[in-house]
Amino acid sequence: MVRRDWRVGIPQKGEPVRDRGSLRREEASPHRGMTRSLGWAGVAPIRILVVDDHQMVLDGLCAMLRPFAEEAVVVAATTEPAEARRLTAELHPDVVLVDVRMKAMSGFELCEQLRRDDPDVKVVLLTVYDDEQYLFQGLRAGAAGYLTKQVVAEDLLAHLRRVLAGEVVVDSALAGRVALSAARLDRGEFWPGAHLGLSQRESEVLELMVHGNSNRAIAARLLLGEETVKTHVRSIFRKLDVTDRTQAVAFALREGIFL
Repeated sequence: MVRRDWRVGIPQKGEPVRDRGSLRREEASPHRGMTRSLGWAGVAPIRILVVDDHQMVLDGLCAMLRPFAEEAVVVAATTEPAEARRLTAELHPDVVLVDVRMKAMSGFELCEQLRRDDPDVKVVLLTVYDDEQYLFQGLRAGAAGYLTKQVVAEDLLAHLRRVLAGEVVVDSALAGRVALSAARLDRGEFWPGAHLGLSQRESEVLELMVHGNSNRAIAARLLLGEETVKTHVRSIFRKLDVTDRTQAVAFALREGIFL
């Protein structure tokens, strides 16, 4: 019998107290493809693992999805990225919802680890950041979707059904900017500045330089170490044949790299 207890950190009768890093687990089929009861439209409910280091977010997501139990069920939720890997291997959820910025590990890194553990796992990044740089980082990490936390339950479920059908979903707020990037792809520019020899990461760093960000700010924005950013900046200088930050920004503006 499936136990649906959405209370946080409260053990059931006869159940040992567990660490709050692993929350609201449900008994579930341990392997994909095993028969389970059908719900919405004759389709088995989407089995979701949620990873976010903010307890209120976990509570809110579970509460938001609770009325849609026939369409989706949270099989586990955790604040700990390391625990997320174990739960994914043990429970084989259909989708793992992952926050982008967490204290122990970025969502991008966790996505890469989950994909290395199981290339078939579907990871969807769920974040407050309406940011195309983060979007591209997520897609590079192998995410099957990038959604903002403003998404309502009905839209979230629709997006997840598309992910399970093999699509990559992107929040509508980013659709226009992604379309501009697609236009660059059509012109053979796989990212702004690619025709100048810039790597995708260097392009991201240069764009943030153009917007006046310091190395420390760029590191925080891209979830990189400051020394790594400095290495990218030196490489940008070399490839653009400039000697300092001001010249690099002027070059980017003159050439219209980020138009």
